[in-house]
Amino acid sequence: MSDCKSKPKVRLVGEDGNAFAILGRVSKALRQAGQGDKVKEMTDKAMSGDYNHLLATVLEYVDDIGEEDETDKDDEE
Repeated sequence: MSDCKSKPKVRLVGEDGNAFAILGRVSKALRQAGQGDKVKEMTDKAMSGDYNHLLATVLEYVDDIGEEDETDKDDEE
């Protein structure tokens, strides 16, 4: 995958861990970031292996913001 555009940020930690739910969130984030052309490539690659392969693959396309935001929110309170 080429990194000509920055990776969109998606909350993965603390969300539905179902493989199809993850693919849906990542696909939506790619489209919203103007990278809709990468959705099929990402989906095909992610679904070519097991669950761990899926997670590794989606992290090639997006950055997980799950735990970072939760820590920041605790600091603000």
